[in-house]
Amino acid sequence: MKVIWALAAILVALPFMAVQGMAQDYRLRAGDTVQIEVLEDNTLNRTAIVLPDGQISIPLVGSVPAAGRSLAAVQQDLAARLAPNFATAPTVFVTMNSLAERTPSSPRTIDVFVLGAANTPGRVEMKPGTTFLQAIAQAGGLSPFAAKKRIQLRRVDRSGSEQVYTLNYDAIERGAVSGGSTRLMDGDVIVVPQRKLFE
Repeated sequence: MKVIWALAAILVALPFMAVQGMAQDYRLRAGDTVQIEVLEDNTLNRTAIVLPDGQISIPLVGSVPAAGRSLAAVQQDLAARLAPNFATAPTVFVTMNSLAERTPSSPRTIDVFVLGAANTPGRVEMKPGTTFLQAIAQAGGLSPFAAKKRIQLRRVDRSGSEQVYTLNYDAIERGAVSGGSTRLMDGDVIVVPQRKLFE
C-alpha cells in the first residue's frame, strides 16, 4: 500500500517538476514581467518589466541586466547588488509574473517572377496559394501589347526539369477554359510574350 501511495505522489509531482525545470531553463526576454520580493524590506517588493534594452530597474540598485538570463541568475545578481544596503545578505526571490506578448511571425511568402508584356514585370512577392489570375493582377495586369493567347507558366519540378504550360488568357477571361485558378508555387515564372504584328 505504501508503494502505491509513493507512486501516486511521484506521478502527481512530475508535472510540477517539469514546469519548474522549464522555468529554470527559461531565459527572460524584453516585455516579460517578473515579481521581486525582498524579505528584509517589503518596500522593495515590486513587479518589474524587462525593458527593451534588456534591463529591469530596482530602487537602491538601479538597472540590472535581465534579458537572456535565467530567473535564478537575476535573483543572485540582485541579492549581491542589494547586499551593501543590509547588515546581512538579503533574501531575494525573483519569480515569473507574465510572459511578453509574442507577435505572430510574418506569414511565409513565395516569389513569382513575371517577364515580358506585363504592366509591372519583375519579382512579385505573394502569399502561398495565390492563383495565376491573382498574380497577373498583382503584376498590374497585361500591357496592350501582350500576346494573351500564349502566356507561359514555367515551373521547375523537384527533379530540376522545367515544365512549360501555355495559358490562354483570353479564353480564361471568357470562362471558356480553366487555368486561371492554377495555384502558383515558389519560383514560378510567368512569361508574357509580345503580340506579333497581326496577332
